[in-house]
Amino acid sequence: MDRREVIASIGGVALTWTRPAGAQPARKVARIGMISIGGPSTDMTGPQPRNRNAGAFLRGMDELGYVYGRDFMTEPRGTDGMPERVPSIVAELVGLKVDVIVATGGGATLSLLKQATTTIPIVMTASPDPVGQGLVQSLARPGGNLTGMSLQSLEVTGKRLELLKELVPGAETVAAFWDSTSSEFWSAAQAVGQARGWKLLPIEIRDAGEIPAAFKTASDAGAGALLIPASGVLFSRARQIVELAALMRLPAMYELRPFVDIGGLVSYAPNIEGIWRHAAIYVDKILKGANPAELPIEQPTKFELVINRRAATALGLTIAPSILIQADEVIE
Repeated sequence: MDRREVIASIGGVALTWTRPAGAQPARKVARIGMISIGGPSTDMTGPQPRNRNAGAFLRGMDELGYVYGRDFMTEPRGTDGMPERVPSIVAELVGLKVDVIVATGGGATLSLLKQATTTIPIVMTASPDPVGQGLVQSLARPGGNLTGMSLQSLEVTGKRLELLKELVPGAETVAAFWDSTSSEFWSAAQAVGQARGWKLLPIEIRDAGEIPAAFKTASDAGAGALLIPASGVLFSRARQIVELAALMRLPAMYELRPFVDIGGLVSYAPNIEGIWRHAAIYVDKILKGANPAELPIEQPTKFELVINRRAATALGLTIAPSILIQADEVIE
């Protein structure tokens, strides 16, 4: 054996000696799909996304000890204001065979996910009524691949109307917008209106192109205020709706805070960022082997009344002290 063969032999032995006994295979990096209605996918991308909800989810994962890039990666998908993109987004994420999907977008999006896959776990972050919409068997035991959090949106419709009537006492007629993804919202609002003797005007919006006409219909009918859900069509056009409400001088109660953050008058809702942050707990359990069918669906325990004082001033509204004292936040 010449000198080069001796060195090679020693090198081979050295490599054998330094390899750890029982070495573990490389850790699997989980892939987490995310669906958000409204903004673009680029705002949800990476370890420091601009999208506040996506950022809240990543903070929740960080608090649980997960490191982006080492333990998990995200596959974010936003509709960029085009809810008609949801079917293709759902098909794409299911085709990627991600480990879990965190999804907002109400019943329509979640129904599409339920139809598209029975195996990929789905964590809901904004379901108005998961039992009523047939997404799960019960809150205590979902029974399928969907779990997460319910917004209780329908249950608090009455409270939203009460606050709106208190904020705008002269509004004899309240126009309630709704679309095909939120028909249950109108049913809940109608029941409350009939029970309390309030006049509600239903205005269905079939697509985004009908939004300006909906405002004209409300104005022509003499509506003094608006009740607006965060449905697929309406939430994806939040800025347009807020601007039209200001232009038509119609005070509006919104289902979710993001409308108010961009200039809307008032919202009464759970903290959505908190819900996305809490979704990390569900994802953690699922990645560790929990069955979503047996993970109870949680409901928010705190609702926030957020008022935009600048919007009120522009509308010529004086906010009564009885409303201000209830507000969790007044945006100046």
